[in-house]
Formats: sequence, C-alpha cells, structure tokens
Amino acid sequence: MYSSIKLIKRKVSKIKTIDFDNFSFGSVFTDHMFECDFIDNEWINPVIKPYEKIELEPSASVFHYGQAVFEGMKAYKDEEDNVWLFRPDQNFFRINKSSERLAIPKFPKDIFFDALKKLVDLERDWIKKGEGKSLYIRPFVIANQYAIQASPSSNYKFMIICAPATLYYTKKLKVLIADKYSRAASGGVGYAKAAGNYAGQFFPTKLAKKQGFDQIIWTDSNEHKYLEEAGTMNVFFRINDSLVTAPITDTILDGVTRKSIIQIANDMGINVIIKKISTNQLIDSAKKGDLKEIFGAGTAAVVSEIEGFQYKDQYFELSHIDNSYAKILKDELVGIQTNSRPDIHNWRFKI
Repeated sequence: MYSSIKLIKRKVSKIKTIDFDNFSFGSVFTDHMFECDFIDNEWINPVIKPYEKIELEPSASVFHYGQAVFEGMKAYKDEEDNVWLFRPDQNFFRINKSSERLAIPKFPKDIFFDALKKLVDLERDWIKKGEGKSLYIRPFVIANQYAIQASPSSNYKFMIICAPATLYYTKKLKVLIADKYSRAASGGVGYAKAAGNYAGQFFPTKLAKKQGFDQIIWTDSNEHKYLEEAGTMNVFFRINDSLVTAPITDTILDGVTRKSIIQIANDMGINVIIKKISTNQLIDSAKKGDLKEIFGAGTAAVVSEIEGFQYKDQYFELSHIDNSYAKILKDELVGIQTNSRPDIHNWRFKI
C-alpha cells in the first residue's frame, strides 16, 4: 500500500553553476530526480533524491530486449512566479498506454501525481520566465530484471528527471518526405512512446541532414503514400484556410500538443480537417498555390514552422505569411501554458 514519498534533498544546489542563457536543450539537469521500483508485482520505495548515476548490471533486460517507454511534459512559470503544468493527465494516460503495449506494468496514478507535484515544486527555481523557457520533465520506465531471457521483465524502474528548457528549434525547418524508410508500421508500436521508435529514426534522419534537411516527414510503411508525422512531431498542413492533419492511428503518436492545437483552432473558428493526406495531394496543393503553411507540433518543439519540403527530386518553398496560423496558434497555446491567456478548458495544473 502506497504511503508517501521519501525525500532526500541535495545539500548544495548546482543551480548557480548553470548559465541559463547558454545551453542546449536536454543537456542540463536539475538537482533532484524521482525513482520507484517494481519488485514482486508491486511498485515500492518511491523516493525523490539528488540527481545521480543509477547502477544496472549488464544483464538488465532493457539493454537486450528494449522494454523502455517515456513521456515528455513541461512546467511553466508565469509573471507572478506561479508554476503550472499543462495537461499532465494526458501524459499519465499515455505513459501507461505505452507501457501496456510493451508489457510493462502500469504506474499508479496517486504516486505519479504526488511525485510530479513534489519534484516540480522542489525544482521551481530552475523554471525561468521568458520566451521558450520552461522545465522539461521526463518520466520514463525501464526493465531491469537481471536475466537474458526473451520475455517481459519481472522488475522495472520508474523515474522522473527534469531539465531546464529553451527553444528546441530557433529557425524554420526544411524537411524531406520519406519514400523508403518508415517510422512505424501498422500493428506495431508507433502510437507508443517506446524508446526504440526514436532509435529507428536516427539513421534516415542523419541521411536527410547530409542532404541539407532538418527533419523528415514520415509516410505510411505500406505504400509511402500518406503523410504521418514530421520528425518527432505531429504535422499540420494549411491548405487555403483549412488546417489538415492526419487521424490518430496505431502508427501515429496521439500528441498532447496536437490535440490542444486542434481544440484551439476550433475555438478560433479555424476549419480543422482530420483526414489522410497523400504526398500527391500535398504536391498538387503546392503547385496550385493552395498550400499556405506546414508546421510541426510537439511538447519539446511546441509549434515549429516548415519553410519547404522535398519529395524525391522536387523541392517546394513556402511563401512567408505574416499572420500565419502557426504563429497565431502557438501564441495562444503558450499563453495558456504560461497563464497569460484564459484557460477555458482547464488545462493548466498549478503546482
């Protein structure tokens, strides 16, 4: 039976050693972390303690069979120094959905939210105000049974670490539409935030970067015909005055930012169409001048504009739009997250 989280505070904070104006995303970590173990069919020993190395044997299941899932979420600070999370219930639901797909035991809601509140409150000085600034929060689970057996692990470790965050992308992106490699296949784990999903993207993305592109727009694995995601983001296309995005399937991540953007667009009276869009349709729209914008949406990147795309040997540059949907929707989203705009859907969660 869960009682409470043990707290071991770091004696001296390292915050004064950090240059908050000069670091790359995900490279600096806060003073503390949360840890909880699954042993003998129950989650035990929840503790918040100083951020430190963890000890694993070489035979730990995660190294051999890849049972690992994670989440990404952020905490924001408003002008009065209040700290807010954004839709953490969605992240809790999704990490357990991901865990279930990889045969990992679900994590209890009471421990998750207790840990989240206490850890973020403890690290509130690491949350800075200003454009693009936040605290990135990474809950994750790894299998750590010490046995090389091709079966689900009996032991797991659930952790939460935090990193001060700045802008993920500082410029518009050029993307390559995939016509060979796939991010996910139907019936697989594409809808889960499984660690291996991201490892499989690195090689084709590396190839794309050698050609001068920043990211890849992934297509379906069967025909490479339909557009699915952009890099590690969900992707939106503005065709004339409608916003088009692919429906959620078992190959597409159900992004929290995606569903928030859709709701905000609906609130603003923007016509949102959720349907499959093919590469041929996209190219036809670009040639006719109907394609006005493409942008990605995700927790780390928030909303990232795409300035051009290439499919096979054809490259299409998008014209600049002063009052773009991407900017309008991003401003509204960030305003809700940072408590500077009304939160009519009760998405904010105060720490």
